[in-house]
Amino acid sequence: MFQRILVPVDGSHTSHSRAAGSGPAGCRPRRKLRVIHVVDELLIAQNFDGCVNTGELLDSLEAWGKKTLQNAVALTRRHGVKAEATMFETPGGRVADVIVREAKKWKADLIVIGTHGRRGIGRVVIGGDGKTVLREARVPVLLNRPPDGKKRRKK
Repeated sequence: MFQRILVPVDGSHTSHSRAAGSGPAGCRPRRKLRVIHVVDELLIAQNFDGCVNTGELLDSLEAWGKKTLQNAVALTRRHGVKAEATMFETPGGRVADVIVREAKKWKADLIVIGTHGRRGIGRVVIGGDGKTVLREARVPVLLNRPPDGKKRRKK
């Protein structure tokens, strides 16, 4: 079974459920869980060309990343699992590249990553880190979809 599980989180409800889901069922006492967050510097470069103070925005994204990691680690602890946490930045690269590189460097044997459940043109335009990680990783990747959020009625 899997001994080293890498769980990228982005602060969304889906990423927190991934961290929790990597808990008791996925982690036995000898297994290691590493929660990572990647600050997407490319997002700043592409979207805020001279409109805002990018230094302040980057500081804000880093603070958000630290809080996201703290929340994810606290959640895993509530489920009885110890996790280590690390934050990365993407100087000129893609988030998915950082995740794949870290999985290889840390010798992960499973990556647990979520999708945001986008459909149609949103999925095409936005792409998806989960999809890229799935395609490029050399270890198994577990993709978690977000909960539907709608209760289905019986007819």
